[in-house]
Amino acid sequence: MGLTIRLETERCEKIEGVDDVGDPHNILHRLLPSVDDSSFQCLRFIDWYGDTTFNALQISTFITELERIAQNAKTYDEKILLTRIKDLAEKVSTHTYLKFIGD
Repeated sequence: MGLTIRLETERCEKIEGVDDVGDPHNILHRLLPSVDDSSFQCLRFIDWYGDTTFNALQISTFITELERIAQNAKTYDEKILLTRIKDLAEKVSTHTYLKFIGD
């Protein structure tokens, strides 16, 4: 099972999600950098088995890194997933968070 990706309030209330399903086919897993790749300050820390949360201070770095990996997206599904994640990320502001929920 893949990640659930959503925009949340500071009380962990869902505002919006990526198709309310997330990434059931593990598309993102193929695109994300290795945890050892220090050129990625945010994306390498997405935890497949736990939860990872990004705040408004981190989101510009997150979006820049997402755009980097989008260059490697080949299939329609990969491109659309990254676009949906970016759309959510662009909505992050004070007291809202982009959250990746693992298994």
